[in-house]
Amino acid sequence: MALLSSSSKGVVVSLPVLLLTGAAFSAVLFFFLFSSPPPCNCPVPPTTAVGGGGGYRSGTGERISTSTEDIEWVKKQIEGNGLHMADNVLRKGINPRTRQQQLQDLLQFKGISHYEGEPTNNHTALPCPGELLVEQHHSNYGEPWAGGRDVFEFLAESAHLTPNAQVLEIGCGTLRVGLHFIRYLNPEHFHCLERDELSLMAAFRYELPSQGLLHKRPLIVRGEDMDFSKFGSGTMYDLIYASAVFLHIPDKLVWVGLERLAAKLKPQEGRIFVSHNIKFCSRLGGEECTKRLNDLGIEYIGKFTHDSLLFNHYEIWFGFRRFRA
Repeated sequence: MALLSSSSKGVVVSLPVLLLTGAAFSAVLFFFLFSSPPPCNCPVPPTTAVGGGGGYRSGTGERISTSTEDIEWVKKQIEGNGLHMADNVLRKGINPRTRQQQLQDLLQFKGISHYEGEPTNNHTALPCPGELLVEQHHSNYGEPWAGGRDVFEFLAESAHLTPNAQVLEIGCGTLRVGLHFIRYLNPEHFHCLERDELSLMAAFRYELPSQGLLHKRPLIVRGEDMDFSKFGSGTMYDLIYASAVFLHIPDKLVWVGLERLAAKLKPQEGRIFVSHNIKFCSRLGGEECTKRLNDLGIEYIGKFTHDSLLFNHYEIWFGFRRFRA
């Protein structure tokens, strides 16, 4: 299967056209009648996943995506309570504060009630920096924090994940997406390689504790240069994904990562998803890219988009699978 770069938006899979006549046609027909391709339990997901659909459930019956009935229910609640959007103005009993104002309050007044004196008198089990408490890290992304849920739903459904699946994220940041996988998966089944110290501090010191997910024990490792050695050699992944990460990594290093991860992806059913573009591949040219992927036992399965549930946005993903063990 050759990959040809046809536009800036994606990749087109082209199939050769065969002109068959006479005896050649008979030979080909005989071949297809009496031979069959190797079995493949890897249905390709739809090219578009739209938020607010039927409400996908995993093989264990776990609900993943929002259903049409869910959407109708919340609309009725809003209408039934006579709610409507209003300007965020000062109201009695409410004291709206920006994140910066909240942070200043924490630094100056330490909140409404607080412990005085030495830190040993502080009953806080896991003291958290004020910058994290006011969630400044939620604004570190190019789109709303809520979009992390959209990404989770698309990937979990496309890879047909169950809670027992093994997932690896390359560059999980502050867990904008990862939180949803950690909550859904069994303990220790979410792995991540992240290089940024500030992002990791936000993940460990705020997101996991505040979401009640410390008991899930995700394996999040600080590292770079596609070094996955700390994850061990025995784990086989159902899903490996990188959201807006390969855009900022040299092509050569991306290929190093793929070489190291190919053998860790489950054959046939396992999926690799990369967001935005795959220039690390298209810059090589279609045939050369396909050859390098095939050498790793990986093949391209298509370009996909999914819509956001809460804001006018869609995201592009490119999917791959391991076609041989």
